[in-house]
Amino acid sequence: MRPPIKHCRNCGTAVEMRLPDDGDTRIRAVCPACHTVHYENPLTVVGTVPTWGDTGEYVLLCKRNIEPRWGKWTLPAGFMELAETTAEGAARETREEAGAQFEIGSIFTLMNVARVGQLHIYYRARLLSDRFDPGHETIEARLFTEDQIPWEEIAFRTVKETLEHYFADRRTGRFGFHDFDIA
Repeated sequence: MRPPIKHCRNCGTAVEMRLPDDGDTRIRAVCPACHTVHYENPLTVVGTVPTWGDTGEYVLLCKRNIEPRWGKWTLPAGFMELAETTAEGAARETREEAGAQFEIGSIFTLMNVARVGQLHIYYRARLLSDRFDPGHETIEARLFTEDQIPWEEIAFRTVKETLEHYFADRRTGRFGFHDFDIA
């Protein structure tokens, strides 16, 4: 979880944790000087499930060069930026982390990770090349078949769950939309 807000972003005064005067029903960080109400909202993580091959038998994973989970494998993903859509953010993260050329598809998984205040969204993506130019956050970008995936070295539960759904859908030949909570 992120640390709580301690000072007003507008004037720097120490905030009070209380109900705002506007009828809100949640305790918020409120500035006693300028009366600004500071809202803490979930962060959105966006990424892709980039696949290669006629039937999507290969999935692109990136080996992390940053904490948390340095040296573990993940799908290309990261925090969404202001002024971008979820699809734009997923595409940006895929370019930055994997240096991949791809065509983005539809939303595949949407996971609520309430305990850490995050929402994770993954899109399917079709790779246009099997050559990658990973950025500084990635040690290595590599294609894996389902039986080659280093399952014990996957960085995050959301990535593992997304991969499991991808391969289950691939086996049936029908890709759906998966929306669930990570407890």
